[in-house]
Amino acid sequence: MAKPNSKATLKEYCLRKLGKPVLEINVSEDQIDDALDYTLQKFNEFHFDGIERVYLKHKFTQAEIDAAKSNNVVSAGPPEFKEMQNFITVPEWVISVENIFGFTDKGTANMFDIRYQIRLNDLYDFTSTQFYHYYMIQQHLSMIDFMLEHFKPIRYNRTGNRLYIDMDWGADIHDGDYMIFECQRAVDPTAYTRVYNELWVKDYATSMIKKYWGQNLTKYQNVQLPGGVTMNGEMIYNNAIDELHKLDDELRSTYELPPLDMIG
Repeated sequence: MAKPNSKATLKEYCLRKLGKPVLEINVSEDQIDDALDYTLQKFNEFHFDGIERVYLKHKFTQAEIDAAKSNNVVSAGPPEFKEMQNFITVPEWVISVENIFGFTDKGTANMFDIRYQIRLNDLYDFTSTQFYHYYMIQQHLSMIDFMLEHFKPIRYNRTGNRLYIDMDWGADIHDGDYMIFECQRAVDPTAYTRVYNELWVKDYATSMIKKYWGQNLTKYQNVQLPGGVTMNGEMIYNNAIDELHKLDDELRSTYELPPLDMIG
């Protein structure tokens, strides 16, 4: 059996699993496309292999900076309300934005720099410092670096693909400056063709097509075909619904990453 490695081969796999060419699968091409697209979208939404962490680099332009400093009237009033346009548009395949980082020089010769002082006071003699102590200091340094240099509140709305950055756009960023965005990106199955061969994807896509098939056949309930065969569309539909419920439970209980609660 050939492994599905594209949308077309996944489609043929699902139809064969349902009985093609022995049986005629009464679904349209559009219904099959809808079933496969819905399956892949659900895979990206909930499966732990459906997303990946990426670091996107963005170079700011003066036009973006000027636009971010402008205001948009959202209510003419009275009273009048305005909203800052302090956002940039990110690609639609970005699921979430977790952090942003600016480019800064970690090397310093400034004795008043906080990293210099921490290392001077806590690591004055590395030979007498335990490795665990050194490791803990590095963790604190990373947090201090983040808080002092990188921390800028962000708001991301996936529906509008807008990443709002609450900073001083006139002083904190300049034309030609870069910023790194730590994001979660939906895995593109055309680039990672192994997605089409995932067991859950194959089973769910087959059940979705089966659901459409049974739904179509219910319009011709108890119609007897040549040879005395009677197609029971309602049974096919109900079986597909049961299979989809089980696969949904499996997705949420087995393949979905658990929520990471903050522990104080």
